[in-house]
Amino acid sequence: MDTTLPWSWYTDPEILRRERERIFRGTWQYVGHEAELPEPGTFLAARAGEVPVVLTRAGDGELRAFFNVCRHRGSVVVDGSGKRESLQCPYHAWTYGLDGSLRAAPRASEGIDLEGLGLVPLSLESWGPFLFVNTERDAPPLARTLGPIAEALALDGLDFHHRSEYAVEANWKIACENYLECYHCAVAHPGFSAVMDVSPGEYRLVEGDLHSSQYVHTKSNGAEGQFHFVWPNLKINVYPGRPNVSIGPVWPEGPERTAGFLDYFFAKGEDEEWIRDVVELDNQVGREDTELVARVQRGVRSGALETGTLLGESERLNVIQRQLGH
Repeated sequence: MDTTLPWSWYTDPEILRRERERIFRGTWQYVGHEAELPEPGTFLAARAGEVPVVLTRAGDGELRAFFNVCRHRGSVVVDGSGKRESLQCPYHAWTYGLDGSLRAAPRASEGIDLEGLGLVPLSLESWGPFLFVNTERDAPPLARTLGPIAEALALDGLDFHHRSEYAVEANWKIACENYLECYHCAVAHPGFSAVMDVSPGEYRLVEGDLHSSQYVHTKSNGAEGQFHFVWPNLKINVYPGRPNVSIGPVWPEGPERTAGFLDYFFAKGEDEEWIRDVVELDNQVGREDTELVARVQRGVRSGALETGTLLGESERLNVIQRQLGH
């Protein structure tokens, strides 16, 4: 019989500190898409968990990523996105080029080494229009993390539509574990279950080295949907029917609070009514899950039990992710 992780791991700040250090640092994190940096002279402030990040497209057209942290006193340098020739810290006006070099440091003595105080670079790779960063400069290739998902999903012809941000009152592991099984769907997601065949023999679970996948088809015409989770915190959703994908990370904001976002992409010129139907179904599932994971958090916080019990087949992907993380 498989058990969950100890429930104390879902509330303990020290456990979260270790997870941030040992799990989130050094893994590929989705931060945005190329359309947000359309031409030379553009920048995008983002985050990889608690790490502030800035992406730039300098005059040479190359995409770069840096820690969005000033080399002087540690302030976040820029917010938002836009077009400019340089990035200036609002604290003491240290100014950086879009290539990361330090261009000006007011009142700095002649002895300061401007060349050695540029923004600290990050590893940056793309998958189709999607941009990922890694805090480790010698990180393994992104393709190794994505595995067969990178080849299985067709991303050509998809345009960014909108971003949806959310927060849930639960530990990040509870939020991810909820995503990794549809055992709860028939009970907790009546709208989703009315459209999709969530019966045990039809809802398919597939595990990989660093990813887990769920496949479902519609009851009406058998069109297939896909829901992928990439270790440690990335969701990728493809609803049945016309070309679409949503992608986004799950971040721990604290031991009992989680935040994230989903970027939605659809085919250029897609019917807005169809898009609204897909997004509303996804939002409905999200609202229901928000309440579900908060209920779980309230239960595990009580300390009434040390662990829970996992059903090996229906919750197989949770077992796999537990083994990866701990």
